[in-house]
Amino acid sequence: MANIMRTANPALSGNVFSDRAGAGASGAAMTVQGSVNKTGLLCIIAVGAGAFTWGNASPGMMILGGIGGLVAALVTIFKKEWAPTTAPVYAVFEGMFLGAISSIYESMYPGIVTNAIMLTFGILLALLLAYKSGIIKVTDNFRLGIVAATGGIALVYMISFVIGIFGIRMPFIHDAGPLGIGISLFIVVIAALNLVLDFDFIERGAEFGAPKYMEWYAAFGLLVTLVWLYLEILRLLAKLNRRR
Repeated sequence: MANIMRTANPALSGNVFSDRAGAGASGAAMTVQGSVNKTGLLCIIAVGAGAFTWGNASPGMMILGGIGGLVAALVTIFKKEWAPTTAPVYAVFEGMFLGAISSIYESMYPGIVTNAIMLTFGILLALLLAYKSGIIKVTDNFRLGIVAATGGIALVYMISFVIGIFGIRMPFIHDAGPLGIGISLFIVVIAALNLVLDFDFIERGAEFGAPKYMEWYAAFGLLVTLVWLYLEILRLLAKLNRRR
């Protein structure tokens, strides 16, 4: 069962749903539609917070959003039953962070944010359609490949952060050369494919009869992936703009 429920998303990992199978038997159970509705609501909250921060962008706002989002995410992951409250809080803080960092990118490359938003939600809808139509099938090998790739990316980012403290840069991550662009494109693809694992994970969670609050937790997990995808698309588009 644990193998079936594997996903690369840290918020939707391990036995999150299988450990709660049948938990909704004595009350309302999780549904796919409920998860979709709550994902949409969290996206609206994040966009609203981002729009507010956009007009009031400052380094302090970005730091507050980043730290607040991290704390809210950790609380949500470890206290899943609190998700109906903590997931919207995460959306607010993450929206603040995204609004601030998006404002910075937009000041450097006008139009980049609109393109990144359109690409992010375009990819979301395209992959959802591909998943529901059966064009993309989530097999064990598919899961294993995405999980391994995501773990490798996380490890590289962690190493880059640590050595960055000592003033050392990983040029192939940040450079706008062919290799740097190729790596960013690869990361965007992996981030996008994580959405497919999230779709499958949510669908199976509903089948297992997870409790109603898991809809909020599932929506939170999808938002985590969407935020990652958006940031990676921003990074890729910025590199392409630097080559002009």
